[in-house]
Amino acid sequence: MKGFGLLAAFALAGVASAQSVIATPDNSAKLRQVGAEVLFWSQPQRDQNFREMEKIFPGHVVKAGAKVRPLPNGKPLPIAETDVKAGLADLNIAGLIVVQDGKVRLERYGLGYGADGRWTSFSVAKSFTSTLVGAAIRDGYIKSIDDPVTRYIPDLAGGGYDGVTVRQLLTMTSGVKWNEDYTDPKSDVARMFSDPVPAGQDPTVWYMKKLPRESTPGTKWVYKTGETNLIGVLVERATKKSLADYLTEKVWKPWGMERDAFWMTNPAGSEVSGCCLSVSLRDYARMGMFALSGGKGVVPDGWFASATTNQVPIPKDEGGFGYGYQWWTMPGGRFAALGIFGQSIMVDPAKKLVVVMSGSWPTATAEKLSAERAEFWKKIEAAAE
Repeated sequence: MKGFGLLAAFALAGVASAQSVIATPDNSAKLRQVGAEVLFWSQPQRDQNFREMEKIFPGHVVKAGAKVRPLPNGKPLPIAETDVKAGLADLNIAGLIVVQDGKVRLERYGLGYGADGRWTSFSVAKSFTSTLVGAAIRDGYIKSIDDPVTRYIPDLAGGGYDGVTVRQLLTMTSGVKWNEDYTDPKSDVARMFSDPVPAGQDPTVWYMKKLPRESTPGTKWVYKTGETNLIGVLVERATKKSLADYLTEKVWKPWGMERDAFWMTNPAGSEVSGCCLSVSLRDYARMGMFALSGGKGVVPDGWFASATTNQVPIPKDEGGFGYGYQWWTMPGGRFAALGIFGQSIMVDPAKKLVVVMSGSWPTATAEKLSAERAEFWKKIEAAAE
């Protein structure tokens, strides 16, 4: 499968911003250096830094409220301990939690991570961002996902996004040409925040407007982290609120998240909506439960049913996965939020099951590790009968 995130975000997040809560003139050079090296961190660096991103990069806080949604212990999952230990070791898992029918059936930590910490999400954040679109529709900030994107981001007009709808952004079927190759320094994902931006211009909009169209909107799926970043711009402009504040208002406080989250910001001081949320393991599980619940009162009725149903023609090399509104879809009605280096929230509605894995894979993506994770999921699901 494609690499599920914006590795270039770390380079961009290392640029000091006046609105950042971490970066300062004294440490901005260090941040730029570290940001450029994230792809090449050693395994010990990954194991440590993935749980301490707020100490390295600028960002905003998503605030938890006073009332916490309980996650009581349930009946222990009847899975062989040897299978659990093997899965934790083979996938270099820092955090694993299995919640069924609102109760914790298995919870494990490693790599110095614990229940009071946070772990980076990479592109798991995309599913959080798309949920804010649903909230903005229910709140009346966005009229319809069939509206043209230029209604909300008028400075995109005159480029490849003319005639593209919000729905086509959500499903990554805009028809705009994009290269997500993290190993290519000339790829769009690598250059997006490195090209000079005129003063007063949003860096995401400035870059995306220059991209050419390669196919008719709605006909071809291409994984584009840049388009999730555009979704973030759209929500921010429609609501006139930062994504961190809107996520606090619509999900974190009302749904009872236990801990504050951290959302990395770009050079303009806006959240990198295509990745880079740091969240506690139990709150990742609560987000899965929120999606499983349908998000009543926050998103329109039926939003998650559509968001987690395959909406697009996925290439055969995606391993049987489909794509909804920034959620990956799987056989049997299951769906998942996925991020590079082993991050995942897998939801099985039929079993009222949420499985979260926070990992530190040795490579951003790997067919072997993806296959091993899928097998571990199967063992967990089988035990959850």
